[in-house]
Amino acid sequence: MRRRLPVLALAAVAAGLAAVAGFGGGGAEPDRFPEGDAGRGAYLARMAGCIGCHTDAANGGKPLAGGAAIATRFGSFVPPNITQHRRDGIGAWSVADFARALRQGRSPEGAPYYPAFPYAMYTRLSDQDVADLWAAFRTVAPAEGGRSGNDLRFPFSVRQGLYLWRALYFEPERFVPDPTRSEAWNRGAYIVRGPGHCGACHTPRGVLGGRDQERFLAGGKDGPGGKTVPAITAAALRAEGWDAGSLAAALRSGLKPDGDVFGGGMGEVVREGTAWLTDADRQAIATFLLEPD
Repeated sequence: MRRRLPVLALAAVAAGLAAVAGFGGGGAEPDRFPEGDAGRGAYLARMAGCIGCHTDAANGGKPLAGGAAIATRFGSFVPPNITQHRRDGIGAWSVADFARALRQGRSPEGAPYYPAFPYAMYTRLSDQDVADLWAAFRTVAPAEGGRSGNDLRFPFSVRQGLYLWRALYFEPERFVPDPTRSEAWNRGAYIVRGPGHCGACHTPRGVLGGRDQERFLAGGKDGPGGKTVPAITAAALRAEGWDAGSLAAALRSGLKPDGDVFGGGMGEVVREGTAWLTDADRQAIATFLLEPD
């Protein structure tokens, strides 16, 4: 009984906050979306890390059929199957279901997703982005499996707590370019703050897992797998000897200016994501990171 009391209290607080905050977190999605471009969607999927996260390549997993568990201080999160399998994947979803998942962090049934899925950054995707991604995912062959689920510590295993998290930390928005900045800077800002979700790892998080926006990209000691994640602020990068050219090159090759290579999670980001981007987009990322707001 004693163990149940904190859970009931958390659920009550969460329910109250949900009623006050409207929990919806983004409102209704459009009735119609633009026609999607599967080629552009596949490119966005690389930019957004979908392939690397949702494919357990190390164990011979099929593309997008579920990723390897991600260890955190809250427990392990398992990226699910996002193939077109109707039971195990997203084959039964509509484009509106897909949009709600990406931009609002909600399942087709309305349940909140854990923020290990970076919808707090994907919320910046446009309607065209969503349509393009949807067109690309519709081409993915169905594959079974990938439904093992998360293994989280109490009280983070209590999904009702996500209502509290959302009320505190989730603010739906679309990307809006800064008219005072260059086209390259704005493109980099869109990638870093949106689909590239760099802040998901490189921004420190508080006790409830909310990102400390006052320390955006300042690094942290509790990254995936319990590893330290370096700061990638302009000051930190310049102090390490990076410039726009070397940073853009490293995002393609994985090689640092001193000849060392990115390892661990960043190695995967390069291998499965940034190496596939255009030179212009890698240069845009470098431009944004090295020119502070």
